[in-house]
Amino acid sequence: MADLQHIRKEHIASQLDIDNLAENPVVQFKYWLNEALKSDIPEPTAMVLSTATTDGRSSSRVVLLKNLDVDGFTFFTNYESKKGIQIRANPFGSLLFFWPQLERQVRIEGKLFKSPRQESDEYFKIRPEGSRIGAWSSPQSRRIPSREYIENLQSDYMQLFKTRALDRPENWGGYKLVPHLVEFWQGRENRLHDRFEYIKNGGMWEISRLAP
Repeated sequence: MADLQHIRKEHIASQLDIDNLAENPVVQFKYWLNEALKSDIPEPTAMVLSTATTDGRSSSRVVLLKNLDVDGFTFFTNYESKKGIQIRANPFGSLLFFWPQLERQVRIEGKLFKSPRQESDEYFKIRPEGSRIGAWSSPQSRRIPSREYIENLQSDYMQLFKTRALDRPENWGGYKLVPHLVEFWQGRENRLHDRFEYIKNGGMWEISRLAP
């Protein structure tokens, strides 16, 4: 195994200054996301979603950003999954985007809300057929006896949906994280990184520079 303590990378790609930041963090995020999309970064919409139980036991996993508007960040999942159960019990969570090629990361904290049914229905309709059948087939986060078990479920649903409409299952849909805190991190030399934090105060966003 490599000597982890001696792995070093100097960050010299860019810099960040308060005079160049948008007043709204979602607008600033869109700037950065567009640059990530143009940079051939693998999975630029991948984000780490962290949720927690009511007693503070946290879980993290990677999900994909599927919609972004002035109110927040939307992803889709099984409502009965581990994340869905935790969100029902404790609707606060965080997101983390990391784009190493650009030496950037964005941390987002906020409250999670279920997406409107129509929005979930519309997104479900444009998913590939295999993914839609997969949403029916997978009892996500539940223990299963074997790979064969899930493949048999998939086969059964493939047969079922030859004779009926492949609509969205009730236990699958979107969540939107509405942010109250957003932090932008730009790597700099000697670990003196640029960090700016947006915190919502009433209806306004306050911006502060943070020590790296």
